[in-house]
Amino acid sequence: MCVGFSRNQYSERNVMDNRFQAENLEHNKNLFNRVNDIALKKGCTPSQLALAWVHHQGTDVCPIPGTTKIENLIQNIGALSVKLTTEEMAELESVADSVRGDRYSSMASTYLHSGSGWGSG
Repeated sequence: MCVGFSRNQYSERNVMDNRFQAENLEHNKNLFNRVNDIALKKGCTPSQLALAWVHHQGTDVCPIPGTTKIENLIQNIGALSVKLTTEEMAELESVADSVRGDRYSSMASTYLHSGSGWGSG
């Protein structure tokens, strides 16, 4: 979601995502702007902030971002230096809890829960 909003790009894939549908788009853009403001204050990118938030969830949680570009890998590694306060964690949790729209389209959700997707076997 960060990439779509930060670049103002809504690909065909994004448009099918419920989070980018008209009824959710403005609300979620405002949430992204909150995240972007926090990232600016922290001196990092919104993507680094998101990775740092996941990393700060506990010692049993480790974000695993995917990328095919070295510059993105370097940026992702930079997230390890982003330190978050308890207040920042709470604000980011509030943002995460406020996102409107399902993470996956109904078609992807059907596949994920069909027994033939990830985790089956």
